[in-house]
Amino acid sequence: MGHLLGANNLRIEYPTRVVLDGITIGINDGDRIGVVGRNGEGKSTLIRALAGRTQPDSGNVISRNGLRVGLLDQSDIIASDITVERAVVGDRVEHEWAGDSRVRDVITGLLSDVPWTARIGDLSGGQSRRVSLAALMVHDWDVLFLDEPTNHLDVMGVAWLSRHLATRWPTGQGALCVVTHDRWFLDASTQETWEVHDGIVDAYEGGYAAYVLQRVERERSAAVTEAKRQNLLKKELAWLRRGAPARTAKPKFRIEAANALISDVPEIRDPVSLAKVATTRLGKKVIELEDVAVSYGDTEILTPLTWRLAPGQRTGILGANGAGKSTLLSLIAGTLEPTSGRISRGSTVKLSVLDQRLATLSDVLQDRVSEVIARKKTSYRADGVEMTPGQLLERLGFSSAHLSARVFELSGGQRRRLQFLLELLEEPNVLLLDEPTNDLDTDMLRAMEDLLDTWPGTLIVVSHDRYLLERVTDQQYAILDGEFRHLPGGIEEYLRLESSQGDKVLSQVTQASPSGTAATPGAGGSLRPGSKEHREAEKEHRTLDKKIHSLGDRIATLDEGLLAADHDDFENLARLASQRDALRDELETLESRWLELSELLG
Repeated sequence: MGHLLGANNLRIEYPTRVVLDGITIGINDGDRIGVVGRNGEGKSTLIRALAGRTQPDSGNVISRNGLRVGLLDQSDIIASDITVERAVVGDRVEHEWAGDSRVRDVITGLLSDVPWTARIGDLSGGQSRRVSLAALMVHDWDVLFLDEPTNHLDVMGVAWLSRHLATRWPTGQGALCVVTHDRWFLDASTQETWEVHDGIVDAYEGGYAAYVLQRVERERSAAVTEAKRQNLLKKELAWLRRGAPARTAKPKFRIEAANALISDVPEIRDPVSLAKVATTRLGKKVIELEDVAVSYGDTEILTPLTWRLAPGQRTGILGANGAGKSTLLSLIAGTLEPTSGRISRGSTVKLSVLDQRLATLSDVLQDRVSEVIARKKTSYRADGVEMTPGQLLERLGFSSAHLSARVFELSGGQRRRLQFLLELLEEPNVLLLDEPTNDLDTDMLRAMEDLLDTWPGTLIVVSHDRYLLERVTDQQYAILDGEFRHLPGGIEEYLRLESSQGDKVLSQVTQASPSGTAATPGAGGSLRPGSKEHREAEKEHRTLDKKIHSLGDRIATLDEGLLAADHDDFENLARLASQRDALRDELETLESRWLELSELLG
């Protein structure tokens, strides 16, 4: 296993504090490293320094000669006046990049809903971020540093990125170092964990689940007194060890040690007790949707659905970007009226929404945190214990100094935590969370999940964070092609359903002409992003990519056979050449269709 690069006695300090203090650490061929830690501890600073983007105040970074290092930085900005195509493939001609299986895989996995000829300045922030990731991933790198790559990716996108990284390098070659709060992605894609804290880096073997166990063990053996944080970790370890319904692989840590550590930890949630309390607070009727549908003009967003929310029900909602998840939340919240059907609510329902826009803080940005929470209740009950708002703030990672700060001075993650606290202090009995993990680190996600474990109301969560959904909800539903359907098999079932539809014939998309070819965008064949036709085109696009890759491998095998064959055996040479020509013809047909779909998809 060759050494690729390393830091020697690295020190980086800001005007107010030392971020990294004497770090010595290395990256070898085959390493797959996840970097975790609280916001502001120096995770991004560390990988920027290792990638050569940030110069340390002392110490140095040494790398192997000729090492190719790629970095996805959160501050990376692509010029607004160039096209998506130029940003991703540069000046390469179309037949060149279209014949590259890696480029096709990246485009299909990340940019299927992004117009290929659009200017970067005309894209949304999420689309622009995905273009930056795609522009990085199409190139060859020996070491790849990724800073929050799963931001703006849906569940399918995160699964694709994990698969892509697993096959990007041959076994034992290349290195990955990723900063992310997506704990499912960490477990799926990394084999070592670096925790950045207090200016140092602690290394742990294994992915996120193994890191949780080792951190608990390390804190216990060192007689650490941070009882609250240790108990939260033990609670999460208990969940990881006992397993959620949709988790298909157990973490690779010592079973005996894990069982010993969680022997005194009760079940994460007591569903019977919570349902009893929820029924008392809510009554038997919560919110009922009967034959509800939503359309905008001729476009159907949600087909008629019937859903009766029960007291204490904890539900996760899945779906691609634009599938209608936020529309469904708006129906439940009462901010959107259905096109047809009816919605009724129980008389005792008190609903709160934690949205993506931090809207509830817009009127208090100039107020101090202490003033904002003083207007709410003086106590809150969690785990059977009465807590003051200040104690809740501390539980969510705030210090006493934060109480005197004005809301606009808080970081994005701190504002997110404050918003969550304010919603809880309203004591709702129905809580809607729309992408609640934005701007939160893994410690804060754990604290949020801990509070939700004892919250006795009806909970609806829309999130691309697979780990969070499996952790805090007991059942999952998905919106697929406008249809609302239950997922008894959880998120794995959702991924199977999405993938299986990629094999369907795209009759709605191929607007037949007299020659039987598909219509091009210029001939009226462009597709509206988020529509059923657009989604089916994406799936056929992915299926074609796999077939093209397979044909390429078969042609390469025949090429090797031709080179190795007896050149005097003309009959055998002719047979191999004929097979190769047939495969080339099939490949050209598939590549032509792949390009047509690329144009249809924008």
